[in-house]
Amino acid sequence: MVYAIVRAGGRQEKVSVGDLVTLDRVPAETGGSVELPALMLVDGDKVTAGADAAGVKVTAEVVSHSRGKKVVIMKYKNKTGYKKRQGHRSELSTVKITGIA
Repeated sequence: MVYAIVRAGGRQEKVSVGDLVTLDRVPAETGGSVELPALMLVDGDKVTAGADAAGVKVTAEVVSHSRGKKVVIMKYKNKTGYKKRQGHRSELSTVKITGIA
């Protein structure tokens, strides 16, 4: 089984060919291609990591763009009348891994 560990949106994701992965918004149109930097490649018993993994290319096709669930941030201080409510929704992209080379 071949899989790779890639850096995507400040996180690391374990991906293999055909996987659908939700990442932070990538700068590509729907249907476009994007390349993700590989940190490690595992091919059966052979593991490639570090400087050797710099030559590994992981390509993905952008399936869709969406927004995440709303996160409500509430700040409150007792007995002072201070309260503040704020919301946030992350911009996300769903990509399908097309190749690991």
